[in-house]
Amino acid sequence: MTFFEELKRRGLVAQTTHEEKIEDLINNKKVAFYIGFDATADSLHVGHFIQLILMKHMQMHGHKPIALLGTATAMIGDPTGKTDMRKMMTVEEIDYNAECFRRQMSRFIDFSDGKAVVVKNGDWLRDMNYITFMRDIGRYFSVNQMLTAECFKSRLEGNGLSFLEFNYMLLQSYDFLHLHRNYDCMLELGGNDQWSNMLGGVDLVRRVEGKEVYAMTSSLLLTKDGRKMGKTEKGALWLDKEKCSVYDFYQYWRNVADDDVINCLKLLTFIPIEEIEEMERTMHGQELNKAKELLAYNLTEMVHGKEEAEKAQNAAKAVFSGAGSDANMPTTVISEDDLENGGIGILNVMVKAGLSASNGEARRLVQQGGVSVNDVKVTDPKTILTINGEVIIKKGKKVFHKIILG
Repeated sequence: MTFFEELKRRGLVAQTTHEEKIEDLINNKKVAFYIGFDATADSLHVGHFIQLILMKHMQMHGHKPIALLGTATAMIGDPTGKTDMRKMMTVEEIDYNAECFRRQMSRFIDFSDGKAVVVKNGDWLRDMNYITFMRDIGRYFSVNQMLTAECFKSRLEGNGLSFLEFNYMLLQSYDFLHLHRNYDCMLELGGNDQWSNMLGGVDLVRRVEGKEVYAMTSSLLLTKDGRKMGKTEKGALWLDKEKCSVYDFYQYWRNVADDDVINCLKLLTFIPIEEIEEMERTMHGQELNKAKELLAYNLTEMVHGKEEAEKAQNAAKAVFSGAGSDANMPTTVISEDDLENGGIGILNVMVKAGLSASNGEARRLVQQGGVSVNDVKVTDPKTILTINGEVIIKKGKKVFHKIILG
């Protein structure tokens, strides 16, 4: 099995500009390639994770990753998949986010001895003269062709597209040209939703330099019915444990649907593809729980380290086995100020713990029989809890949360 074949079997190859040439390139040569990450938050999330995994696969096979941090493109915002324009951020916010990205990436990618590089497109785009850019670069782009791109279609049919965002494709395309000129970059990788932007870069290098470069997308992390994975009740599934606890991260993967666990193992782990395909053939029903535990532990170890993964796994087993609470379970500390006459309402405490986004949502969960306190089902939304020591709230079948009085 060749390296390219392995990537295809894992679902890490979706669309390619020149499949046979890319296959030869990554099987038989050592190339510099890049993946872009716009610095729009202070942590990477699971939506970025496939790209980090793909970058690591490529590096392990001798290729040189260029991690491009979008410190200029983040000032505009990619309209792809967005119904509204992104919130504008300051330069200081973006640069801080980029540094957070760089630190997180260094846990997955080996940047020592020139094996990989981190670059920021703000270094060449922020001070570029607009008139010069339009004369030198803008003339190569057809507005008619751009308007047919998938990344613009939904916006044009919905809330409209600002001219600011319309420039995004030109800037991302110029990134490829800059990296080709300065780093001999031959290949851009990215998620399937970036296909239109990536084609723009391939075409720009061909028109300006007369050189052939390539683009390849990977599958997005979707459920079997086509919904994006990585969203929790508290928002995105962040890789920073301050934004998403290690236990919550572990539990997310432990609780994936039966139909999705094998696909997640293929896309997100380095477990040999033959082993995963054997699981796909032989594991059914309750046996899939073993695959889910393997997935959850594997990803938590990669993101947070072995010690944290073991703590999360032990906490999950302790709670689910009925052995009681565990020190590593997600915990919310409430104070005396939160109490009224020595107690706190079930709806109030669920919102404080992040188990519900609002009192209304918490009320519906309680009335529908989806909430238990210390293994006793609560159906009255007016229930008042007395916190003596600790209380364990269970939401549904799989979400446990400890409440203590501090």
